[in-house]
Amino acid sequence: MTLSISSAFDGGNIKLVAIEGDRVDLEIVKDHQSDFYQWFYFRLTGAAGRAVELRIVNCGDSAYPKGWENYRARFSYDREDWRQAETDYAGGVLTIRLTPASDSVWLAYFAPYSMERHNDFIADAASHPDVSYRSLGTTLDGQDIDYLSVGTGPLSVWLYGRQHPGETMASWWMEGAVARLLDDSDPVARRLRERATFHIVPNMNPDGSRLGHLRTNAAGVNLNREWHTPTAEKSPEVLAVRNRMDETGVHFAMDVHGDEAIPYNFLAGFEGIPSWTDALGDLFTRYAERLEAISPDFQRRHGYEVAQPGQANLSMSTNQVAERFGAVSMTLEMPFKDNDDLPDPDQGWSPDRCAALGRSCLDALHAMLDDLDARR
Repeated sequence: MTLSISSAFDGGNIKLVAIEGDRVDLEIVKDHQSDFYQWFYFRLTGAAGRAVELRIVNCGDSAYPKGWENYRARFSYDREDWRQAETDYAGGVLTIRLTPASDSVWLAYFAPYSMERHNDFIADAASHPDVSYRSLGTTLDGQDIDYLSVGTGPLSVWLYGRQHPGETMASWWMEGAVARLLDDSDPVARRLRERATFHIVPNMNPDGSRLGHLRTNAAGVNLNREWHTPTAEKSPEVLAVRNRMDETGVHFAMDVHGDEAIPYNFLAGFEGIPSWTDALGDLFTRYAERLEAISPDFQRRHGYEVAQPGQANLSMSTNQVAERFGAVSMTLEMPFKDNDDLPDPDQGWSPDRCAALGRSCLDALHAMLDDLDARR
């Protein structure tokens, strides 16, 4: 069979440059109206039993070139089980080497999470008798901004992810966290729902997700730089979510992301906001300490540089939410690579591990309930 490349599907992104024998040259397409690019997702056909070399030739100018160092691409035959392929990076070119067992194989930057799967996830969660569903509004392309509410307690807990659509690990995390929260036989879930009301936006950027973007929405806007002044014209997703937060208040918030370069799971806090207090900062530290004690996949040694006093970027959600509501607010970052503290040479950091970390984050929150109640 002749080799063929396609990406005209939900979340797909790649451009064919050339095919020469068993070597295929490709380019990642920029986000619409933006210079961001790093996410790729495509299908290779006709390569069963052939030692193919897939070269993505424009990686040197991508959004985060350091993300390619020690990175391994994912491949799958059924789009459920994703494995790591032999991958190397040199001279701005990412080379993936693979001898497929099938004439149809899918390759991606990380295990994809399509809008179709998201819709199935929302439909399943909304069918639970204790879940209240609503659309907070629509995106620029007319998709719903799905919102789930569960629980009856006075603590207002916000969980949201996929501001950056290429960070699909956030959706896998949501599957794990929400499934546990809705498990009526789980005593931790039952107690959390008694003492808190959860406000959940599993995907804040449906347009970018469907378009195969790395970081922006349909207008090429980075939503996580819009939280100070969101607009209906550029960032209706942030405007809708922040308006709902204004209605509910926020005591605890977690914004779920992925990091291209750092091979660990870590939290980023709200140091540097104008209204910073040591008491509020201590609650963030205590949450991180509890999560580290609960999950071997989480650590506190590696992460982002901490902002100096008064220097927090209030256009970012974690800082804006902490400042606006006096909330214990944080960004969870998961790796596109693997967790170097506990590597898996076959699957790397995977959907199952994302979901497991989601469950562990609820354990850590459960351990913090008394502290958060005292703050409230």
